[in-house]
Amino acid sequence: MTTATRSRFGVVAPLAVAGAGIGVAVLLHLRDPHVEGSYGVCPVYALTGWYCPGCGGLRGTHLLTEGDLLGSLHSNILVLPLVLAFVLWLADWTRRAWRGEGVRLPGLEKWMLWAFLGMLAVYTVLRNSPLGGWLTPV
Repeated sequence: MTTATRSRFGVVAPLAVAGAGIGVAVLLHLRDPHVEGSYGVCPVYALTGWYCPGCGGLRGTHLLTEGDLLGSLHSNILVLPLVLAFVLWLADWTRRAWRGEGVRLPGLEKWMLWAFLGMLAVYTVLRNSPLGGWLTPV
């Protein structure tokens, strides 16, 4: 097997992940999560009455597939940056696999992880307070 053939065969995994991501996007586009009970309920919200950082994520992704960027951001402000980061990571993985290189996982310093977790905590508290009414999912 030549190097070119081997590197092209290595693209199967990232393309399979891309296919799964596209499948999820199509499912969310076709089956509207705004319909109550269409995907179940958030267990955090059901148990506590608080919106978790993921609440509104399915609705935000659905609205994103419809081209409603502002509606998506209003459902969950984290959807767009996370989808964009996933697409960029997947493109990098595919390019590297085509060249015969391994996948590059994001390297996070310890302080970055703590900053991200802190940001999620602040986001969760803010979206459940009167000041963060604009962050509650629609």
